[in-house]
Amino acid sequence: MQFCFLISIQEFSMVKGLYTAYTGMIQEQHRMDTLANNLANADTIGFKKEGTTSQSFDAMLIDKIKDGSEYAGLARRIGSVNPGVKIGEGYVDWSQGSFQVTGNSYDFALAGDGFFSIEFTNKNGETSTMYTRDGNFQVTQDGYLVTQDGDYVLGKNGRIQLDVNADLVMQKDGSIYQNDQKVAQLQLSTFADYNYLKHYGENYYYPVEGATLEDANNISVEQGYLEVSNVSTVSEMVQMISVSRQYEANQKIIQTMDTSLQTATELGRIK
Repeated sequence: MQFCFLISIQEFSMVKGLYTAYTGMIQEQHRMDTLANNLANADTIGFKKEGTTSQSFDAMLIDKIKDGSEYAGLARRIGSVNPGVKIGEGYVDWSQGSFQVTGNSYDFALAGDGFFSIEFTNKNGETSTMYTRDGNFQVTQDGYLVTQDGDYVLGKNGRIQLDVNADLVMQKDGSIYQNDQKVAQLQLSTFADYNYLKHYGENYYYPVEGATLEDANNISVEQGYLEVSNVSTVSEMVQMISVSRQYEANQKIIQTMDTSLQTATELGRIK
């Protein structure tokens, strides 16, 4: 009877080990997907790299029940066990990327915290305000300042319309001058807590419930520059190698546990 009980404990430990290694593989796969997305957007203007965190499952108490070796068959607490790791929260690295010189009058980079405000229209024709660090703009035939995808750049008074035949001069505070006259001012926005921003597409962000919108006052607009992605390809590649090795280590654990469990099962049949 004692021998059979030991076998059952070993089997339980093996199954627990299988689950722990499995959750580890799921976590490493999620990390790999995040790193791959960062690398894919290494050349995306204004992109901010993302990362993931890990969390452990709550520990569970284990009781030994229906064991004839215990007095009157009463349950006895064995201890606690943690069944592995789970995917935690994702986060965005908001550190500023380096500036790339373009010399284009319609290229702008933001020095400091904040975003350009964009009038975004989705495929269903629904319009909302998005926020981006990508200042790679252009002007339509009608003179409207838009993104490369054709979304309108917003100013203090709505859409920004310019004289296509006049030079544009951008001031540090976002004021736009043509022919020595102020014609518009960019709507530069920021948020009290960036944790309430969600990623949309490659470099758009939108606020969720709880977000507090504020005017970006401590920010400087640089004309003729673009802020490149803050992704370091070397760092991401090193992390991908590390994640790959950890994934393989969990695979080997599962293979080992599977072999041991099969052996324990065969011993139980012999008994």
